[in-house]
Amino acid sequence: MKAPPHFTWADLETQYSTAKELGYEFITCAEYVERKNDLPALTVVNRVDIDLSVKKADRLRDIFDRLGIKASFFVRLHAKEYNPFAFENYRILKSIRDSGHEIGYHSEVVDQAAIWNEDAAECLLRDLDVLNRMLNVKAVGVASHGGMTGLNNLKFWEDRKAPDFGLIYEAYDKSESFNLFDRSFYVSDSEWTQWKCYEKGRLKVGDRRSFGEHVLDQHPLIYLLTHPDTYFDRHFYE
Repeated sequence: MKAPPHFTWADLETQYSTAKELGYEFITCAEYVERKNDLPALTVVNRVDIDLSVKKADRLRDIFDRLGIKASFFVRLHAKEYNPFAFENYRILKSIRDSGHEIGYHSEVVDQAAIWNEDAAECLLRDLDVLNRMLNVKAVGVASHGGMTGLNNLKFWEDRKAPDFGLIYEAYDKSESFNLFDRSFYVSDSEWTQWKCYEKGRLKVGDRRSFGEHVLDQHPLIYLLTHPDTYFDRHFYE
C-alpha cells in the first residue's frame, strides 16, 4: 500500500524545511501577540494541538528542534487517550518546554461543565493552575478542543475575554489584540486525511493542498495548525 504523501513524518519535515528555505520565520502564538504590528515579511504562527498522543508530539518537537523553529503546543488535561502526568508523557512535556516552545492549554471546559455539573469558568481556572504548577510555566494562551461530545468549547468565549483569566489570547479570539484567524491564511490538518484552508476567515472550498504547497504562494501571514496524531512513518495504523 502506498502511503498518502502528505502525512508521513518525512514529508512533513520537508514541508517545514521548504517554508524556511523560502524565508518564512516561525513564531509562537504568544510571540504573535507581542509582534503582530511588526511581523517579518513572511511569517508562520506555528500551533500544535496535542489531541491524542504526547509521544507523537515528541516526534514533532524533534523536527522543530532540528530545523530551529518554535511552536505553541496545547496540552489536554482530561484526555482519555493520554495522561500528561504519566512518567514518559511528563518527561516529553518538559522536553517541549525546555526546548523553548510555548506551552498552552487545550481547553474542554464546556464539556467538563456538562459532564461534571460544574462551573466552566472555575474549571478553566483550576486547569490553568494545574498546568502551570505541573510544568512550572505561566500559560498565556488557550486553544479550545473539539471532541466527541457534540458541544462547542469555543462557546465559552462568546461573552468572555482571555484577560479575564490571566491569559493574552484564545486561539480563535476575534478581539483586536489577537484576531489571527481572520487576519491570516489558515492551514490545518484537522480533517485527519486531508488538509483544509481559510483565507482571512473564509473557507477555500475544495483546496486540499498541504502546508508545503501553500507556502509556495508566499502568503505573508500563515496560521498553521497541526496535530501530531495524524502523522506516521509507514502507515496510519502503526
